[in-house]
Amino acid sequence: MNFHPARHDDAESINVLINQAYRGKDGWTKETEIVEGERSSVNDVKALIKSPEAHLFVAEINGSIVACICLEEKENQVYLGTFAVNPAFQNQGVGDEILRFAEAYAINQLGSKRLIMVVISQREELISFYERRGYKRTGDVSEYPVHLNIGVPVVEGLTIECLEKIPNKKTSGCLKITL
Repeated sequence: MNFHPARHDDAESINVLINQAYRGKDGWTKETEIVEGERSSVNDVKALIKSPEAHLFVAEINGSIVACICLEEKENQVYLGTFAVNPAFQNQGVGDEILRFAEAYAINQLGSKRLIMVVISQREELISFYERRGYKRTGDVSEYPVHLNIGVPVVEGLTIECLEKIPNKKTSGCLKITL
């Protein structure tokens, strides 16, 4: 698997990937039972690629983009988001690899002292995935952000919550960064 920063001409493929992973018919990461509508647009992806605070990476296998993750810097912490794995490549270790890559990049290249992500609280299987990788629930829970145009809840009371991971020496050395 090859990791590299997203390029402008990757935007369409990344957008398709994100919408397949979150709102498609296959894969364990889909949210179609609780959220409908597109998760992202090509313009959203292009904005991330252009943003100086964002570091959008893709993972390729045989020249095809199979995963992406974005790191956004804010002080000494990095927010991880836009994390998607093509459903055909889920449960094969691709998500683990790109997450380890992103964490190592955040720590070693961006100097992050805290890794943060926001997930839908009702996605217990997804939260468990992150907890097995050292993330902890912070107790910071908010209403689902309809105003961000990332989909519309189809169930009442949908919330999001913050997970965090405080890097240590074991975390920072988990994957050598090669771009």
